Amino acid sequence: MEFPEISPVIFEIGPIALHWYGFMYLLGFLAAWGLGTYRAKQPNSGWTAEQVSDFLFYGFIGVILGGRIGYVLFYGLEFWADDPWYPFKIWEGGMAFHGGILGVAAAGWYFARKNKKGFFEVGDFIVPLAPLGLMFGRLGNFINGELWGRQAAEGFPLAMRFPDDSLGLLRHPSQLYQAAFEGLLLFLIVWFYSAKPRPRKAVSGLFLTGYGVFRFGVEFFREPDAHLGKVISWLTMGQVLCVPMIALGIYWLYSAYSKPQQATK
Repeated sequence: MEFPEISPVIFEIGPIALHWYGFMYLLGFLAAWGLGTYRAKQPNSGWTAEQVSDFLFYGFIGVILGGRIGYVLFYGLEFWADDPWYPFKIWEGGMAFHGGILGVAAAGWYFARKNKKGFFEVGDFIVPLAPLGLMFGRLGNFINGELWGRQAAEGFPLAMRFPDDSLGLLRHPSQLYQAAFEGLLLFLIVWFYSAKPRPRKAVSGLFLTGYGVFRFGVEFFREPDAHLGKVISWLTMGQVLCVPMIALGIYWLYSAYSKPQQATK
């Protein structure tokens, strides 16, 4: 099938334009705020609605800075070598989830110290709010017709041609796969798991493990970055970065249940 013709701009009023990609970021932020506020209002949550809003402010900064720095270090070193100002040219695109999560972790550490909370107390509360934001972000990638998948098998019903693909191949809509697995499915798993008290670190560990496994799998259907290709044998950069993420997540889960601490509400 052909990629549906979707304008990247929702509407324009004079010089002001609302783009679908920015709107998806807004939806992700609103979803996190709404879910976090709901959880904060539950008995013995240990959080207030104001603390949720404060964290999301720091988290947003962490996503932007970490995502951009991560992209430059993991995917764009050759671009930086050619242009010393490349890291600052955010308008040219280029954000990396693995960098973004490090940025959010740094924001979480700062927020925890400021509010006299434990790092994992913050992490276990926040990570269930993240997957819907990931889902909206991948839907934004799809609407923009970017980060498409590898060539699909003949007759595959979901295969489509993306307008910016110079080869004109029928490809997997891997953005939608990521939205479904790293977004919606991961959200359902982590949200319902965290609805009952769990040992400290367990929710954070499940999120890291779940995202790493889903991302590693979907990378088999996603076209590797043209300037990188496969970086280690058959592994893409995304898969390489998921390996330590999965390992750390499994370690946190093991640690949580082998030496259970105060339960996460």
